[in-house]
Amino acid sequence: SGMPGAGGAPGAAMAAPTRLLEWLFALYFLSHIPITVLIDLQPLLPGGLYPESLTELLQWYAVTFRDPMMLQPPEWFKSFIFCEAFLQLPFFPIAAYAFLKGGCKWIRTPAIIYSSHVATTLLAILAHILFHDFSHSEHSGPRTQRERLLLLSIYAPYLLIPLLMLFTMLFSRQYNQVEKRKRK
Repeated sequence: SGMPGAGGAPGAAMAAPTRLLEWLFALYFLSHIPITVLIDLQPLLPGGLYPESLTELLQWYAVTFRDPMMLQPPEWFKSFIFCEAFLQLPFFPIAAYAFLKGGCKWIRTPAIIYSSHVATTLLAILAHILFHDFSHSEHSGPRTQRERLLLLSIYAPYLLIPLLMLFTMLFSRQYNQVEKRKRK
């Protein structure tokens, strides 16, 4: 999509990186749907609801990456899973559509709200991973700095991609129309 009156080349040069980011965001939201439904919501729902293979996958993940929060979530973490289920999950297909289509200016405000919300929850989760004393956890948590960083690396994309989305929505010419209303 060319930018009218932009003189061609500068508009195209600006649009290409934004289009690449839109594809990244679309992939992020599309991949998030099955992850949320099949894995993330398990701690909230009654046992026996999921096939054994999925509960075993969650067990394997939690043991391998020492993530006790997914097996026995603290109440604050459970509240984040509720937000994921009832606020974020309905948004995922809408956002995936908007970013696959590209240039949908109407996604700007919802994407800013989503990315701000998720970044805030992830800061709490990452602080917990880095600083919490897991020695009294019923399920094995990270003990060494290396184990903490490994678990951190699992959660990090869910902070970094929303931050990238937030900055794109705030500063990309394609999504930020303020520049068109310059006053002399």
